[in-house]
Amino acid sequence: MLKHTPNEVTERSALRINPAKTCQPIGAMYAALGIHRCLPYSHGSQGCCSYHRSHLTRHFKEPVMAATSSFTEGASVFGGQPNLLQGLNTVFTTYNPDVVAVHTTCLSETIGDDIPQIVGEAKRQELIPEGKHVFHASTPSYVGSHVVGFANMCTAMANYFAVEIKDTKRKSTDKVQVNIAPGFVDPSDMRELRRLAEGTGLKVTMFPDTSGVMDAPQTGQHIFYPEGGTTVEELQNLGRGVATLGLGWWASREAAIAVEKKAYVPREILDLPIGIGATDRFMAKLQFRGGELTHELENERGRLVDLMVDTQQHFHGKKVAIFGDPDHVLALTEFARDLGMIPVHVLTGTPGKRFVSEAERILGPKAGNIKVEGDLFTLHQWIKAEPVDLLLGNTYGKYIARAEDIPFVRVGWPILDRVGHGLMPTVGYAGAVRLLVKMIDALLDRRDRDSVDHEFELVL
Repeated sequence: MLKHTPNEVTERSALRINPAKTCQPIGAMYAALGIHRCLPYSHGSQGCCSYHRSHLTRHFKEPVMAATSSFTEGASVFGGQPNLLQGLNTVFTTYNPDVVAVHTTCLSETIGDDIPQIVGEAKRQELIPEGKHVFHASTPSYVGSHVVGFANMCTAMANYFAVEIKDTKRKSTDKVQVNIAPGFVDPSDMRELRRLAEGTGLKVTMFPDTSGVMDAPQTGQHIFYPEGGTTVEELQNLGRGVATLGLGWWASREAAIAVEKKAYVPREILDLPIGIGATDRFMAKLQFRGGELTHELENERGRLVDLMVDTQQHFHGKKVAIFGDPDHVLALTEFARDLGMIPVHVLTGTPGKRFVSEAERILGPKAGNIKVEGDLFTLHQWIKAEPVDLLLGNTYGKYIARAEDIPFVRVGWPILDRVGHGLMPTVGYAGAVRLLVKMIDALLDRRDRDSVDHEFELVL
C-alpha cells in the first residue's frame, strides 16, 4: 500500500502527508464532555460537528452528543451571531443542559465572530436561563492540533469557573483536596488517576473527567447526560485545592496556570504518568501534598518492577519507533528507555519546540530521529532507512507496520480498528503492566512466527 514511499527524506515546509494529528475542535469537544450535564457546542458548519462527533465515537464506541450553529453560506459571509443566539435558545429549551461549552471552527474564526459579545447578547435577551452556564474556547482548526484544542477548552473552563476561596479552613476530619488536570487520556486513565490519588487519602477534583461519560454502562435505556463528569460545584471549588497537578505539558499546563491565576492554587506540571518513572514522580507529588503511600500502592509498583526484571532480556537493545500526541510520546519514550529499548524514531504532529529538547533529554547524546509537527510519511521514510523491532502509536500506524512488516502496539488516540482500549488504563503502575504485556506479546509473537521448527519453544 505504501510501497511508493521513497527512502530519501526531503524537507517539506508547507506540505503534510498523513499528519500525525487532527484538528482543535475535536479535542475541545472531548474536554467539554468531561463536565457533568454539559453539551458541547460547535460554532461552525454542521459537517464539522458531524465529523468531530463521529471521530470520537469511532474511538470510544459511545454516542457523542453535541450541538452546532449549522453555518450556511450566509453565516459564512456575514457572521454567525444569529445562528448562535438561536442555537443557545434551542439548546436550553430542548435539551436543558447545565453547561454549554462553545468552541469555534475554521469558519467562525476566519470571520472573526466575537463569542463573548454574542454570549453577552444572549444573556441580555434572556436566552440563557438563570443558573445555567455558557463559556467558550477559541479553537481554530488551521493551527495547533486536537491536543491544543483540548488544552484550550480546559483552560477556558478553569478561567470561567475557578474562583479564589479565602475560607479554606478544614476540619481535622476533612481530606486534603488536590486538583488534577489529567491531560488528553481515556476515561479509564482518568479513573485510574483518581484511584491512585484517592488511594493516598487525598480528595480529588479532576477536570475534565470523562469517566462515566465516554464509557457509560449499558442499561438498556438512553441517558442523554450520563452520571459521570466534573460537576459545576466541583469546578467552582477548585480554589479549595492545595495544588493543581497538570499532567502533560501540552494538554494540561495552561489549565493549571489558569487555576493558579484565578484561585491562587499553586501548580505542579508533571509528565503524563505512563511508565514507572513518570508514575513515581506523580506519586511523589501526591505524597508531598499530603498523601500517604500505602503498602498496597508500594506492592503495585513492586509487581511492575518484577515484570520488568522478568522481561528485560527480551526488550534489551530492541529498536522502537514512537509517534502520537506529544505528552504520550515523551512518556512512552522514557518507559521504552527504562525497559532497555532504543527509541530511534520519535515523532509528533503537534507543534511545540519543547518536544525536541525533552526527547533529547530523555534519550541523551545518542538521540535518534526526533521531529515536531511531523507526519507519518516522514516516519515511514525513517523506518525504511533504519528498521525497528516495534512500532508504538495510534491506529494510523497500521499501514506502516504492514508495509514494513513490523510488530505494532496500538496506544494513544485514536484507536479506530480495535475495541475496548478506552476501558483499560495506560497510566499508573497497573497501566504500565498492561502496556508492557502488550509490547512483550507483540515481540514474542513475531519471534514465534519467524522461528524455525527447532527454535519454536513452548516455554519462554
